[in-house]
Amino acid sequence: MLLDYASLKLIWYGLIGALFIGFAITGGCDFGVGILLPFIGRTDGERRVLLNSIGPTWEGNQVWLITAAASLLAAWPLLYAVSFSSFYIPLLIVLLALIVRPPGFDYRHKIPHSFWRETWDWALFSSGFLPSILFGIAFGNLFLGLPFYFDDTLQSFYTGSFWSLFSPFPLLCGVMSVAVFAIQGAIFLQLKTEGALNQRAKRAASWFGMVFIVIFALCLYIALYKLLGFQLISDLSLAEVLNPMQKEVGQTVGWSHNYLHYPLGYSLPLSAVLSMIVGLGLSMGGYPAIALIFSSLSIASSLMTMAFTLYPFIFPSSSHPNHSLTLWEGTSTALTLSWMLVAVIVFLPVVLAYTIWVYHVLRGKVRVDTVLASKDSY
Repeated sequence: MLLDYASLKLIWYGLIGALFIGFAITGGCDFGVGILLPFIGRTDGERRVLLNSIGPTWEGNQVWLITAAASLLAAWPLLYAVSFSSFYIPLLIVLLALIVRPPGFDYRHKIPHSFWRETWDWALFSSGFLPSILFGIAFGNLFLGLPFYFDDTLQSFYTGSFWSLFSPFPLLCGVMSVAVFAIQGAIFLQLKTEGALNQRAKRAASWFGMVFIVIFALCLYIALYKLLGFQLISDLSLAEVLNPMQKEVGQTVGWSHNYLHYPLGYSLPLSAVLSMIVGLGLSMGGYPAIALIFSSLSIASSLMTMAFTLYPFIFPSSSHPNHSLTLWEGTSTALTLSWMLVAVIVFLPVVLAYTIWVYHVLRGKVRVDTVLASKDSY
């Protein structure tokens, strides 16, 4: 075996994080367009332009989420079990919202009746808005910790309720999540549209951009200095299969522990804010392609900020802190992680190359007259 068990755990922590970042960047365009659909598109033709801008790629973008969830199951089966039981109802709502999306694209244009099409427009809005806000709420709850524990057989029990997930800090994170996806969708629309649609997308990006910057800074301040943070007290043998209950975890005021020991970590939130400011400036200046790169960098930096702040925790327990999951626990065997890594090395370059090729082929503007003249458009 070329890599030791601890290195494999850390590599898979980074790989799964990269998959979620990939989904946030690509799927964020789709969710953002869905959020903006009823507001930026003033006529039926304009709304069809919006749908056709993401129509050829949205299914492929969701593969990032499916792959991330499948990798989570294979690499951290215990984390997969705990997270899906704790967030069962929110994830069910996300699933139902995503199920609405395919018929929304396929059936909206079948009947030329305003009520029919507006109903599907709001359904597509919900398929973008609900996952966006619920993903943010879920990540926000990680900073508070979830009330769960393990029994002697490592079966997890979630003792909270659905409504307890909606406390002020997670809700603030949910609004931030909606804002950042709306920015990504607005800049993508600026890249794909022209005329009045292009100008509305530009204004939407600037407004949601200011909302994101303010809420991101506020959330970071609250997380670092106001919330109860978790800190690993006992040492872990990283090269072994670990029982998540056999450690000691303490709680402190704020999640600033990692920043105090590694001040370079402040570069991550700084990158998130500065990248967004540069992206918004490029968007307003009429350079949406480069603006999209910087907004994507802001999304990646934001998620890496969250990971660095929580490290090494990935699913803290508020009711039983010693049962909190870190990245070192609940993983699959070293052999499983090794073979999975081989598959990634072989297939990931192929997937990335295909994705880049698809976006290259589908580049260019989507126009109202072209959409209305085509029988194959959405």
